[in-house]
Amino acid sequence: MGAGHDHGHTHAPAGGTAAAAHRGRLRAALGITLTVMVVEIVGGVLADSLALIADAAHMATDALGLGMALLAIHFAGLPATTHRTFGYARAEILAALANCLLLLGVGGYVLYEAVQRFFTPAGTEGGLMIVFGAIGLVANSVSLTLLMRGQAESLNVRGAFLEVAADALGSVAVILSAVVILTTGWAAADPIASLVIGLMIVPRTVKLLRETLDVLLEAAPRGVDMAEVRSHILALDGVEDVHDLHAWTITSGMPVLSAHVVVRSDVLSAIGHEKLLHELQGCLGDHFDVEHCTFQLEPVGHAEHEARLCH
Repeated sequence: MGAGHDHGHTHAPAGGTAAAAHRGRLRAALGITLTVMVVEIVGGVLADSLALIADAAHMATDALGLGMALLAIHFAGLPATTHRTFGYARAEILAALANCLLLLGVGGYVLYEAVQRFFTPAGTEGGLMIVFGAIGLVANSVSLTLLMRGQAESLNVRGAFLEVAADALGSVAVILSAVVILTTGWAAADPIASLVIGLMIVPRTVKLLRETLDVLLEAAPRGVDMAEVRSHILALDGVEDVHDLHAWTITSGMPVLSAHVVVRSDVLSAIGHEKLLHELQGCLGDHFDVEHCTFQLEPVGHAEHEARLCH
């Protein structure tokens, strides 16, 4: 290989995206969510409770989100092609983005309906609200347990986890509002619980949306300080400069990095390209969570030569 075209690689772990390892748990959570959604719709109609209907609507969004997450895992597992060199790994992030948009829509709808209930109160049945709210809380707790580990590894699973977490809190709000209605007869407790559910949905969704957009806009991976990366590379013996340094995330659990590293010719001759590439990979592997690195080794003055060719 010529000095201007040396590449070093370490690869993401076999088995696809970070979300793929949690496919079975996502399926179980989807089954639980669909069941509880139907139960809460029935309960909301019988009890005339907006809070239960709001929680059921959020459950419907969760079910759609979990379904999209599973679909994204399927596409992300498809092999790479000459046209899509990273395969469909980014499908997971697109599913997370769709989840965010759906959650924002549901949150806005719940808030709007809650305000409307203040002007047109309903005869809510507190006893039925407690029963159906308790069913929702137990089911959501099971789903949260299933998704707990995966949410730390995948934006896609984290989106599903946050949806279920908001549902669990929504079930708590339903139960508390039902207790208030039963003990005081204060019907406004139902739309207030709905407002709480809506306000729990929106901030978490905005945070997830920000993280998702960072991936789509190819921001540096979380926890990777590019100034520190540059310093570590420059600290290696014989390295004179580093340019075209980029780090981004293909999908959850798949950060990548590329750089042009300027090395003194005498050092390249003395230790060889392969040893220097191993040192670069070892340096980044020891200090940063980047599993796929590509380096181009260049002799001093090569960048100026490339610039003249470009002009």
